[in-house]
Amino acid sequence: MGSEVGHSENLQSSSRFLTTLLIGGVVLGASVWGFYFAFPQRRLGIWRKKKKRPIRVYMDGCFDMMHYGHCNALRQARALGDQLVVGVVSDTEITANKGPPVTPLDERMIMVSAVKWVDEVIPDAPYAITEDFMKKLFDEYNIDYIIHGDDPCILPDGTDAYALAKKVGRYKQIKRTEGVSSTDIVGRMLLCVRERSTSDSHNHSSLQRQFSHGHSQKSDDGGSGSGTRVSHFLPTSRRIVQFSNGKGPGPDARIVYIDGAFDLFHAGHVEILRLARGLGDFLLVGIHTDQTVSANRGTHRPIMNLHERSLSVLACRYVDEVIIGAPWEVSKDMITTFNISLVVHGTVAEDSDFQKEKQNPYAVPISMGIFKLLESPLDLTTSTIIRRIVSNNETYQKRNERKSESERRYYEDKTFVSGD
Repeated sequence: MGSEVGHSENLQSSSRFLTTLLIGGVVLGASVWGFYFAFPQRRLGIWRKKKKRPIRVYMDGCFDMMHYGHCNALRQARALGDQLVVGVVSDTEITANKGPPVTPLDERMIMVSAVKWVDEVIPDAPYAITEDFMKKLFDEYNIDYIIHGDDPCILPDGTDAYALAKKVGRYKQIKRTEGVSSTDIVGRMLLCVRERSTSDSHNHSSLQRQFSHGHSQKSDDGGSGSGTRVSHFLPTSRRIVQFSNGKGPGPDARIVYIDGAFDLFHAGHVEILRLARGLGDFLLVGIHTDQTVSANRGTHRPIMNLHERSLSVLACRYVDEVIIGAPWEVSKDMITTFNISLVVHGTVAEDSDFQKEKQNPYAVPISMGIFKLLESPLDLTTSTIIRRIVSNNETYQKRNERKSESERRYYEDKTFVSGD
């Protein structure tokens, strides 16, 4: 009898204990869930940092005849955030505000998309940041800041194109790369055409210096000049490092080599580099010297000098490394030194008839069975760009002359490239 009573008491005690545990568990569970929802950043007493949203910055531009100055601006803009969104102004807007562009929107889109610091591209962007477009940038594209260079961007009515962005405190400024502009490059070509048409008595080496370095002989001599400026671009090791990837090929990497002048770096260049990169793990690009280009393509080439051309190529996302001043002929020693697996050349090029030459620059890789001719996606060369300028000589001359006085003063006050 006593054992039965004791057993009953034990059962009741166990029941009360279990009930207490159950109620305690419910209360504890409710507390934890309440804490969870009240403090979403804290989980079971341990703080966890909320994932930081990337800072998105926006930069727009015409990017007509894109050059290393454009690329350097995009590099600086990207450094101000985590993601760079770029607006490419429409052909219509450029024509209305500056005159007709040399390169159409589709080519300019290819160029901007290929820059390694660009994450996203918006086509047909307006020339001026309107209130509606700014709201779209903030709401749809999650843009935190709008970026522009420290050079003036004045609309035809005399107002600042970025006034609204500045007003709301969402504007940041970068340094403009002195020494080059699209206007300057067009001026170099116009000077080239004018000098060739007016006189053939100029010393060839003198002309080469003019058009490789942006010099106007008349301006240098104190004459009226032609609207082009002396290039103040000073290549430095730091600038080259800023543009470089900083990584070499892996031990078993398949290295693809392609060379050329890459003058007036354009969409045709980008597309052939894209194809070449797809054939291996590492793309090495040889940039020919000014003297080599001049010897093979005429005394008025190249328009851009060696260092200007090298930086434009380095900024391309498909390029891993460049040889600044590559030899015209690809030698056995060069192939061995750089461990080149494949040498390629595009079907659309200034020197597309190289196989007919007595000294074929690709004779060695051809004999080794490591040469490949790539079908160029675009029928576009540097000469194509020059012909566009020549055929609309008067139009582009007037466009250059419309350059604002404030922008002229900006360039005249600069004597070197900023070391940003």
